[in-house]
Amino acid sequence: MSNNTKDMTRGKPAKLITLFALPLMLGNIFQQMYTMADAAIIGQFAGVDALGALGSADWLCWLVFGVISGFMQGFSILVSQRFGAGDVGGMRRAISTIVILSIALAAAFTAVGVAAVSPMLRLIGTQARFFSMARQYLYVLYGGIAVTMAYNMLSSILRALGNSRAPLIAMVAASVTNIGLDLLFVVAFKWSVTGAAAATVIAQALAAVICLFSVLKMDTLRFKKGEFKFSGSDARVLFGLAAPMGFQNTIISVGGVALQAVINSLGTVYVSGFTATNKMYGLLEAAAISYGFAVTTYVGQNLGARKYDRIRRGVRISAVIGLAVAASLTVIMLFLGRIILRLFINSEADPAVLEVAVTYLNFMTVPLFVLYMLHIYRSALQGMGDTVIPMVSGVAECIMRVGCAWLLTSLIGAGGIYFAEPAAWLGAAIILVSAYYYRARSLETKFGNMPA
Repeated sequence: MSNNTKDMTRGKPAKLITLFALPLMLGNIFQQMYTMADAAIIGQFAGVDALGALGSADWLCWLVFGVISGFMQGFSILVSQRFGAGDVGGMRRAISTIVILSIALAAAFTAVGVAAVSPMLRLIGTQARFFSMARQYLYVLYGGIAVTMAYNMLSSILRALGNSRAPLIAMVAASVTNIGLDLLFVVAFKWSVTGAAAATVIAQALAAVICLFSVLKMDTLRFKKGEFKFSGSDARVLFGLAAPMGFQNTIISVGGVALQAVINSLGTVYVSGFTATNKMYGLLEAAAISYGFAVTTYVGQNLGARKYDRIRRGVRISAVIGLAVAASLTVIMLFLGRIILRLFINSEADPAVLEVAVTYLNFMTVPLFVLYMLHIYRSALQGMGDTVIPMVSGVAECIMRVGCAWLLTSLIGAGGIYFAEPAAWLGAAIILVSAYYYRARSLETKFGNMPA
């Protein structure tokens, strides 16, 4: 077995999951740093209108890139399961099929995404003062979809094989590059949001190249002559796993786009304030996403190895760790949130924007533990090969987010918008936690006891 892979079917679950998650967490933090750098540099040097344009485009970015991420995560489930089962030939066949499918998906997403930019911005009621900048920002990002697809595909394969170090290196390099290019393009060249988008695409390209070199060095992925070919049967399995995850992220994105439409209707202060806090949201979610990736890989490998007794123990310790991390972040944000948000907002020029941002951050920080449980239990189900229930949870998340946004703003005014995100997390988490324990009991009944 290559020393660039990690067998998670042996050893203490807590240690394995934590050591695997830590590099992913650092990578996600660096990724969020360059996302935050975009907002901070734009907010300070390009103005509130540019920051508002960035916010107007946020959910439309997630609409495409979230679907890409969902597909790649779904594809990687089969890789981790076959790796855990020791089926190297089947794993390589799956990976070659994934590469070919990813090329086709990149072309399709690019064509549809670029064509839909203006209609989508009009659909969500983007304010005229933000429209042109938001459109240009999305054109550049959607033009780089192939780059984003390549990075997501390669990093997902690496994670499925237990390699979390290479994605960390890639993301650190991308973050440093992105921040440097932000300063060059936005501050020096005065390219505003277009410069920020270009910096992101170039940084993602660098991350993809670094991950590619790591993949090429792995002994496990040294294809023999004739092994790299498309498999129709594997493609059907891969789409069976990935399509619900892609649809899940699509539904979540649709809810987010609808939420953005409500925010747009509340005026510039809310658009800019929510934009600033949403950049913080990515940082708050980073550890949850990282533990989620670790849990998916851990559960997938152990399911492939038929070590069912290890699954529940690993998920339980991940939930405990997730609760501890969420509690720590809650305390930090409640005390330091306002100070951090001043990095994005000129509080003297725009005090009302800062107050909206702080209020929104507080509303998201207190129930943060719900978001962490959502990620851990969703990832556990996905590792088991169940991507349908997570998709259902995505539908619930969308309904709760949109329903609360529309209903509560109608009943109690603009303040109702703050409840939409926590309500969405809660609706999804209830479904996911219940479904996980049902699946765990089913495995106990079918394959024997799974001691906690």
